[in-house]
Amino acid sequence: MEIKTAIVTGVSGFIGKAVAKKLLGQGIQVFGVCTKIESVSDLMENPQFICIQAAFEQYSLLLEKIHEPVDVWFHFAFQGGFGSEKLRDYNLQLDNAKYTCTSVEIAAHLKVKKFIFASTVNELESLGYLNNGFVAPRFTCIYSAGKLATEIIGKTIAVHSGIDFISGLIAMPYGEQNYASSLPNVVMKQLNSGIIPQLIMGNNLYDLVYIDDVVDAFIAMASAGHPLKSYYVGHRSLRTFRELMETIRDTVAPKSDLNFGAYPDAPELDYSLIDLDALFRDTGFECHADFKESILKTARWLKETEKN
Repeated sequence: MEIKTAIVTGVSGFIGKAVAKKLLGQGIQVFGVCTKIESVSDLMENPQFICIQAAFEQYSLLLEKIHEPVDVWFHFAFQGGFGSEKLRDYNLQLDNAKYTCTSVEIAAHLKVKKFIFASTVNELESLGYLNNGFVAPRFTCIYSAGKLATEIIGKTIAVHSGIDFISGLIAMPYGEQNYASSLPNVVMKQLNSGIIPQLIMGNNLYDLVYIDDVVDAFIAMASAGHPLKSYYVGHRSLRTFRELMETIRDTVAPKSDLNFGAYPDAPELDYSLIDLDALFRDTGFECHADFKESILKTARWLKETEKN
């Protein structure tokens, strides 16, 4: 599908802004929705970008502001993710689900063709808990359960509204302009400062995905993704947490130590619950970022950000 117009909710966030920039670079008109206009002042320099200031509960304003057909709605607005204590706030996560599903209804009124929902690979943790209830759930399950519930309800609304709903289950993203206290950022900041990172044992499978690849994955979903699919946004071949952390160390601070086993391992995600090859098979998308090079760029950006 050719994309000519798009809505990007959560456009001031790490992934939302990166997607909007890529779309604008392709000459696509973008309606960016956020709460603070000043946070997207750089995007507003592009005449193809139209900013709509609205909080979740004000998304009905889009019906007043947009008077033309919209091809795709990219939904990145979801409060309280990783790196935030709010991921355990169940009232907030329930509101996330409610307002996202309301967004699908609004999208139907706007005649949107595709609704692309940014979810998390940690949905697999919630699914694993449902399959093995004797394992005590972590607080992250509140966040991932909110995402999972949103996906199920949102798809149901979309089917009966004539919209193609597609989910992207994102692995741990990293890259420049990410100000969150995510694990990659914490580890790189510590290595930059000469601090020994305290880590889990790390023999479980894990994935880190560079922002450029995340962006391209979501645009691929919008262009050629199949309705009702839940695509894994990450690498088709996974490495262990330990291997990834060692590569980060070798790239950023080769002489540093890593203290594996300082924390207990988190429950392993059951990757058999999702098809790692589906996005490639349906759209041709595959991660292309060089891991060492992208880690080095991110670490340098973090160091400059710390100075400022």
